[in-house]
Amino acid sequence: MTRRANAIVLLDQGRSCEDIAAFLLLDDDTVRNWYRAYERDGLAGLKTFGYKGSSSHLSLEQESALSEWVDAHCPSSTRKIGAFLKRTFGMSYSHAGLIALLHRLGFEYRKPKVMPRGLDDAKQQAFIDDYERLRNTMGLDEAVEFLDAVHPTHEVRPAGCWARKDVTIAVEQTTGRNRLNIHGAIDLETGQTQIVTAEKIDGLSLIKLLSEILRTHTAMRLIHVFLDNAQYHKADIVKEWLAKTGRKIVLHFLPPYCPHLAPIERLWGVMHQNITHNRDYKTFREFRREILKFLRQTVPKNWKQYRDRITDNFRVIHRADFRVIA
Repeated sequence: MTRRANAIVLLDQGRSCEDIAAFLLLDDDTVRNWYRAYERDGLAGLKTFGYKGSSSHLSLEQESALSEWVDAHCPSSTRKIGAFLKRTFGMSYSHAGLIALLHRLGFEYRKPKVMPRGLDDAKQQAFIDDYERLRNTMGLDEAVEFLDAVHPTHEVRPAGCWARKDVTIAVEQTTGRNRLNIHGAIDLETGQTQIVTAEKIDGLSLIKLLSEILRTHTAMRLIHVFLDNAQYHKADIVKEWLAKTGRKIVLHFLPPYCPHLAPIERLWGVMHQNITHNRDYKTFREFRREILKFLRQTVPKNWKQYRDRITDNFRVIHRADFRVIA
């Protein structure tokens, strides 16, 4: 009943049924039906759950058919399920009755997780094994860097936060859409970063970044750089640059579609949490300055604070653990 009351209050504050349903882990039809009940009967409408005992209208065979249909279609609302029951068995359920029935049959309203396309368990495990072998056998005169590109846009990213319950909070949209192109690398041992900006992320920006890595690792005999399979990372000009005398860099490419094996992806996430979430920068110049300051200075200086979130604690994502519905 408290959840229903909360939904009504949020509606009164101007939130949409979709937003409230997402926050309460419900479908939006549920919120609409609560609102209709409140409009019709006031608080008494919120206290009515419409249960008619624990027995089901459906036979075991019909329950099995319903379960198979829900499994096959993953319907987004109880309205579609009610229509199926009416069309197939000529039976009508209240919304609350449908929710109770679905729960009893082992269903709940869930949001799919996003997983990379084309995951290969064997390739992931092989990469992890090779990486651990390298880490365990490399000399003191070798270093490891993880490299990637990111393109933060000059805009506020709304994110959840604590605020007074009687105040509706908002963030103002930024009028511009300027984008900062960054090619960056990080050493997980020290937290040291190399960050370059470019008009365009391509083979030339990669060479610029690799040159910066060489400049800051003069004492190293060999530098292992892990990066994704972007086409510009394998450009001919990059290969020609690496082949020249004095290049101490060896490129190691991640398995396809495996951002979870790139710790620098977590650095970008930490950057957004600290710089763009609920933060408004009036000018692109200010936005750019704060992004680069965080990546070049704040992270290395406070590496003990961030190192537990930006790690090489890799794991295999098994496609078989998920049922892919789209």
